[in-house]
Amino acid sequence: MSTKLLNSEKYSADCVNCFGLCCVALPYTKSADFAKDKASGSPCENLQEDYRCKIHKNLRNTGYRGCTVYECFGAGQKVSQITYKGKDWREHPAIAKEMYDVFPIMQQLHEMLCYLTEALQRAEAKAIYKDLRDMLEKTEALTAQNPKSILELNLHVHRAGVSELLQKVSELVRSQVNKAEKRHEKRSDFIGAKLRKANLKGANLRGALLIAADLREADMRVTDLLGADLRDANLSGANLMGCIFLTQAQVNSANGNRDTRLPLGLKTPDHWVVK
Repeated sequence: MSTKLLNSEKYSADCVNCFGLCCVALPYTKSADFAKDKASGSPCENLQEDYRCKIHKNLRNTGYRGCTVYECFGAGQKVSQITYKGKDWREHPAIAKEMYDVFPIMQQLHEMLCYLTEALQRAEAKAIYKDLRDMLEKTEALTAQNPKSILELNLHVHRAGVSELLQKVSELVRSQVNKAEKRHEKRSDFIGAKLRKANLKGANLRGALLIAADLREADMRVTDLLGADLRDANLSGANLMGCIFLTQAQVNSANGNRDTRLPLGLKTPDHWVVK
C-alpha cells in the first residue's frame, strides 16, 4: 500500500465522527477566503444541528474557500470520540471551552503523525527508521493523554524534535536526485513567480511562499513541499510524483488540470479544469 493511501486513511478528517470542531473552535476573518468574520468558540452559521455543513458542496462558490483547504489530519474525530469519549460541546457546555483549546493542539500533533507515517514509508529513510518509529510512538502517546495534559504540552519542543527528523528524511530522499538535475533554491518567496517549465526536481521548498506562482509544466518530482503555501499556484501540467510531505489541503488550495501528475493517494480537486 502506498504512503499517501496510508496517510489519507488514518490522518484525514472523518466528519461523521466529529462534532464540527473546526466550524466552531477556529476563528476566521472576512476575506477572499471567508464571507464573514467568526470568533473562536462561535459556531459557524452554516453548521447544522447534526454537526454537518449545510453548504459543504458549495463552499467555494459561497465565499468559504478557506474551509476547502483546511485539514485537521483526523484530530477532530480523535478529540470528539476519544479525548472526550463522545461528549459533545452542545450537550456538555461546561467542557466546550476546554475542547476548543485542545483541538488545535491535537491538530498539530496529528499533522506530525501524518508526516512521520509518510517518512516511514520512504525506503531512502531506512537508516533512521528506529528514530522515526520512536518519535511516532511518542507522538501517538501524547495524543492519548487527558485534556489537561494535552493543554500543558510543550508543543514547540516536541515539534522541533519531529522537524529535525523530517529534515533528515528530506535530505535522504532528495539525495537520490542527480546533482546535475537538482535545483538549489535559497529563496523562499516565490509569490507570483514565473516558473513555467522550471526544473525544481529535488528542490527544498519547505515553507516556501508559492502563492499564485506559475508552475505550469514544472518538474517538481522529489521536491520537499512541507508547509509550502500553494494558494492559487498554477500546477497545470506539473509533475509532482514522488514529492515529499505534500498534503491534500495544499493541493486543494492550488489550481491544476488533467495533466497535473499528483502522488498516488492525492485526489484531483473538483475545481480543477480536468476536461
